[in-house]
Amino acid sequence: MNFIEELTWRGMIHDITPGTEEQLQKEMTSAYVGIDPTADSLHIGHLVSVMMLKHFQLAGHKPIALVGGATGMIGDPSGKSAERNLLDEQTLRHNEACLKKQLAKFLDFESTDGNAAELVNNYDWMKDFGFLEFIRDIGKHITVNYMMAKDSVKKRLGDEAKTGLSFTEFTYQLVQGADFLHLYREKNCRLQMGGSDQWGNITTGTELIRRKEGGEAFALTCPLITKADGGKFGKTEAGNVWLDSKLTTPYKFYQFWLNVSDADAEKYIKIFTLLNKEEVAMLVKEQEVASHLRPLQNRLAREITCMVHGEEQYDKAVEASQILFGKATTENLEELDRETFLSVFEGVPTYEVTRTKFKSGVPIIELLATETATFSSKGELRRTIKGNGLSLNKAKVNDQDYLVTEKDLINGTYLLVQKGKKNYTIIEAV
Repeated sequence: MNFIEELTWRGMIHDITPGTEEQLQKEMTSAYVGIDPTADSLHIGHLVSVMMLKHFQLAGHKPIALVGGATGMIGDPSGKSAERNLLDEQTLRHNEACLKKQLAKFLDFESTDGNAAELVNNYDWMKDFGFLEFIRDIGKHITVNYMMAKDSVKKRLGDEAKTGLSFTEFTYQLVQGADFLHLYREKNCRLQMGGSDQWGNITTGTELIRRKEGGEAFALTCPLITKADGGKFGKTEAGNVWLDSKLTTPYKFYQFWLNVSDADAEKYIKIFTLLNKEEVAMLVKEQEVASHLRPLQNRLAREITCMVHGEEQYDKAVEASQILFGKATTENLEELDRETFLSVFEGVPTYEVTRTKFKSGVPIIELLATETATFSSKGELRRTIKGNGLSLNKAKVNDQDYLVTEKDLINGTYLLVQKGKKNYTIIEAV
């Protein structure tokens, strides 16, 4: 596989230094991507550079994931309006261990072909780097004029900038350049990859390698991912879409990809899956013929959910989706774990009722029209039952004297009340 050709058709190349493709065709090459360790989980914004590393390894090259333990203590000014919070070493080490587990779903750390992925932390070589040593060995080789010319610096010093740029942030590109220099020396790493906002930081590294070592190193960046409507990729109303199932349930993760627009789906399926050009072209044709069936979104959601959470969790997410949008039974509801149940019905009106009511049994009329405001009146509720319009836990209720007990509680806690086809309410026993 030609790595550059592969990334080109996938729309994953923004800038590239001359000679990069020739270097990759000449020999197995090591490349690295920096990952922010300020959380103990990756989010989907990280996946673009992780997929670059994955394609790089599939092309026979060696990927290095660099956890920015040292740079995480500083904060990168690129595209940011303010400094990040600084982290202590214990938190950084915890985050590093968590990130490696997630990266192992994408990268092969055990390969015996000489291109096994590696995880490194720049804190390990930066922690003992004294200030005087740093400004002597690194700082003297890069001029202030060169550093000021970087877009990431210009934006923070321009007329529109609300805050200035601290010395700490200004020197960020030197620290990142020192990383590239270290990996060039110790791991023969010749290429650094990242988002297009990292171009200035990456090329500072190639310049440092040229000036200090007389060596040639390369840079490659991908476009920053955007949404067709101009919104920020990877964000929902609840915040980031995380890879950790405790932070974003597999159901919510699946739903995120399932609900992207047609224009975004065609772009994302090239970036976030391993489907080849022919498979993608076929799906695009299917989408043109029957866009209402959303073949692109369905395949995208399947591929990436299986990659991150596994096939079993993908199947559960699909089943959970059917509960809201298709036919489902009480048994289907009971199969959902608590987190998925709450994810599926997020935003649905919820009422709390004392658990003791269910122990002795509470008449359904009292429960839905008196104990809660699920129905505005007993008369409305009786008419709904008579018209076959009330379901409890996806089962029709035809008996106006039905007694609701603990046996009816899903996961021993919830009741799902459905009025008509789409009007849901949850009652929680507390």
